[in-house]
Amino acid sequence: MTARLNLDHLRRHAVSRSLFAPTTLPRALERLAFVQADPIRAPARAQDLTLRHRVRDYRAGDLETRYPRLAVEEDFFVNYGYVTRSLQRLMHPRTPRTKWSKARWQKAHEVLAFVRERGVVHPREVDAQFRHGRVRNWFGGSTSASTQLLDGMHYRGLLRVARREGGTRCYAAREAHEPAPDAAAALDAMVDVIVGKYAPLPMASLSQLVMFLAGAAPQWREQRGAALARAKARLPNANVEGVRWFWPAGENPASKRHVADDQVRLLAPFDPVVWDRRRFELFWRWPYRFEAYTPAPKRLLGYYALPLLWREHVLGWANVAVRDGQLQPEVGFFGARVTDPAFTSAVDDELHRLHAFLRL
Repeated sequence: MTARLNLDHLRRHAVSRSLFAPTTLPRALERLAFVQADPIRAPARAQDLTLRHRVRDYRAGDLETRYPRLAVEEDFFVNYGYVTRSLQRLMHPRTPRTKWSKARWQKAHEVLAFVRERGVVHPREVDAQFRHGRVRNWFGGSTSASTQLLDGMHYRGLLRVARREGGTRCYAAREAHEPAPDAAAALDAMVDVIVGKYAPLPMASLSQLVMFLAGAAPQWREQRGAALARAKARLPNANVEGVRWFWPAGENPASKRHVADDQVRLLAPFDPVVWDRRRFELFWRWPYRFEAYTPAPKRLLGYYALPLLWREHVLGWANVAVRDGQLQPEVGFFGARVTDPAFTSAVDDELHRLHAFLRL
């Protein structure tokens, strides 16, 4: 199989395995294990844009609305997002690199007692109760000290996100996690989640993602190198055009069942199909960049360019605005504009799906 494997096989494998047949929201979340979140709505949040391709009749906001009844938690994995509880158990209890002073721990315990008494709290309730004041944030601006403390308590596993109100996290106390009995096994399981979500992966991308586990489990920071070595030894892999690729055990990238359908899909910038910019360029031979935080004069694709996938190829991108209840897409192509009538029809179908997804 490996002797016949080529980049076309890997690309079809990546697209077909990630864009599985739409299912229920709980099943899709279980299969993905982790869905990266982002607060920007252009035209919807990244987590909603990711799930709409994988969940039947999904609508923008369904994840947030149904979150209290789902077996998922907001937490940090390789990025911030929604994780299954089985994955979360592998990461806690955390020992963050940034140590808190005795005074800060005292504040945290006071807030934790307040949260236990109230059940679920909004940050403004904590701020009103304790009046922690304001502090400088990571971006050089000013933020509520209570919000910053709650964020730190959430990351350390003292609190969980119970729900959101207007996009703001509301917290509840979380019971302490039992330490993983075997750190190596826990790290290997987290690596399997990474590979299961983003495969097939170039070796450099696999290495990068394993290093990102410093955020998920800082207590095992020094053991990431060994986890990466074990992954390279146990995962199926092949050298294709000078690049070593890895994928989950039991999968065959060269299988003829990996066939892309005729749909056009506008993908979130953090969708598993396009998240790995290194792999993106190997597959589609052009550089996609997320430019929401790039100064407007320097943007090449636009504020929130959605990669445009047709069949197994990302042909370009679209920036989609909503004005007066109507979609206003601006499409760009890398290379010649596609004029195939089948493509034009597929674009119309995708815009109709997007219209319904946004409840317009």
